[in-house]
Amino acid sequence: MPELPSPAPAAKRRIRFAVGAVLIGAVVGSAVVYGAGGLTRQAAGDPACRRAVDLSQKLAPLAHGEVAALTMATAPLRLPDLAFADAGGQPKKLSDWRGRTVLVNLWATWCVPCRKEMPALDGLQSKLGGPDFEVVAVNIDTRDPEKPKNFLKDAKLTRLGYYSDSNAKAFQDLKSIGRALGMPTSVLVDGQGCEIATISGPAEWDSDDAVKLISAAMKPSTAGF
Repeated sequence: MPELPSPAPAAKRRIRFAVGAVLIGAVVGSAVVYGAGGLTRQAAGDPACRRAVDLSQKLAPLAHGEVAALTMATAPLRLPDLAFADAGGQPKKLSDWRGRTVLVNLWATWCVPCRKEMPALDGLQSKLGGPDFEVVAVNIDTRDPEKPKNFLKDAKLTRLGYYSDSNAKAFQDLKSIGRALGMPTSVLVDGQGCEIATISGPAEWDSDDAVKLISAAMKPSTAGF
């Protein structure tokens, strides 16, 4: 019996391609499964922040008028432990305010809406600032450190504490979780560091609408929630 010819080179290439495709498919498939699991875990969020989501949904009817642009939290999210410095240059972190409701605000002197918003933030701090609440306005100017200080002084905004992040890392940290899309950016945070609501852009923070919503966030049990 004559010897059978070996497969043609083209046939060999097709066989190798098919085997390679199977192996690549297996690797990609496992990566997709792993990635989906990671996405599921991320979507599940921090279980300790589920109460903040419940509170957010109860507060949603109050997000109207001057604070209608607020995006209320729908998934449990703990903010990164943002790092910055106080007026004396001492390091501070968001976790330093654990147990208090906080409005974290990122602003800069080159941001016109930020400058216009600062008096309202100062007014909010005047009305609600205390052991249960604070406006933590973090300046992210990266050049002249005296410029934002002089701005607050000239505008006679004396109620706000001065906090700064000359590297703008706080903005990048919030951006990495989809909570900083522009300037100014503000996040209402509960006493566990969990998101209640976020807004990209200015708001009239000392308005009756804002004060009512934040007061309810501070003490939901006394606000009919």
